[in-house]
Amino acid sequence: MRFFYTTGVFIYGFGIKIASLFNSKARLWVEGRRGLLAKAEALVPNDGRPCVWVHASSLGEFEQARPVMELIRAAYPKYRLVATFFSPSGYEIRKNCADADAVLYMPLDTPRNVSRFLDVLKPRVALFVKYDFWFNTLAELRKRNVPTFIFSTIFRPSQYFFKPYGRWFCSQLGSFTHFFVQNEESVALLQKAGFENVTKSGDTRFDRVVKIASTAAENACVERFIDGKTVVVAGSSWPEDEKLLHHFFTTSLHDIKLIIAPHETDKAHVEQIKRLFGETAVCYTELQSEQNIDRRKVLIINTIGILSSLYRYSHIAYIGGGFGKGLHNILEAVVYGTPVCFGPNHHKFQEAKDILALGGGALVLTAEGLSNIMDNWLSDNALWQSASDVCLDYTRSNQGSAEKIFGIVEKYLK
Repeated sequence: MRFFYTTGVFIYGFGIKIASLFNSKARLWVEGRRGLLAKAEALVPNDGRPCVWVHASSLGEFEQARPVMELIRAAYPKYRLVATFFSPSGYEIRKNCADADAVLYMPLDTPRNVSRFLDVLKPRVALFVKYDFWFNTLAELRKRNVPTFIFSTIFRPSQYFFKPYGRWFCSQLGSFTHFFVQNEESVALLQKAGFENVTKSGDTRFDRVVKIASTAAENACVERFIDGKTVVVAGSSWPEDEKLLHHFFTTSLHDIKLIIAPHETDKAHVEQIKRLFGETAVCYTELQSEQNIDRRKVLIINTIGILSSLYRYSHIAYIGGGFGKGLHNILEAVVYGTPVCFGPNHHKFQEAKDILALGGGALVLTAEGLSNIMDNWLSDNALWQSASDVCLDYTRSNQGSAEKIFGIVEKYLK
């Protein structure tokens, strides 16, 4: 079975190289891995310092890793923290992150690549975040007796691990020293599969968003745009989300300001949003030079890295992705006590299911439905306050995941 898996990995790598001829993300994926071993040797010299390897698929998973990395850094300052990414969207944004001593791409998961990469890193401990199961890497770590952990993960019955054809893949999970999962269903699934080394530790994103919220800086340009008005923030929106927001914005009788932070900030998408909202819209990069700010009701965030701090201004938040492949991070808004609403594709996200059940959020299915939800929260302060209190209580009660994880991992660092 490993032969077929490895063959599939080779085919995947070849496909990415073909795609790189006409796709910019694929090109970054390929170019970033050129000379990877030389980069690793330069950034991780063989100077005797023990190494902790942290792997994240992309940006969201890396944000989940940071609270654990910070605890390791504080307790073991002489350890070298090496972070790797699979996706260019994570690497390109965090390649100069101060939380890690070295940031690299993860090599394509072939036995030779993995062996050579681990020869350079020589990790004392390996930490994987949420998903990204690379079975040749896990096998090599096990062969080298490297304690290997995965945290903030969720297992579901629909995953291939728990299907009749997935027995080999499930057996590969035996390479993990310990599983730190988000919910009881994950605990039960792993135990049924024969794994007792499981702890329900929750989601480290709670720890991360609390820290972000406590250090979020004020934004004078955005405050000038808001001008004391009630604000709705739409985070990580896609075109389908923006159509719904346009319907709400043009039909609502409430005097609001709308801030849209699209998931893709390329020029074509930003121009599409500007055309949709017309003369009322202005881009963030144009805001400082904007003279007649009163006529601007929609602010388009055409830059990256500031969305999480903008939620502090929001009365309500619409979280994008729920009409696409999956929902984006709702916790960045919830941490401020901001009620959230989002589309139907949210079932893989425990926090989204929780916040709906508790009453801190609402499910959007149609443009009219979004308008009704928004208008109800904007009209009824008691209803809004109840939802806001739920969000704050939910955030507070779920902190501490990173400490639980570190408490067990530390035994292998001493």
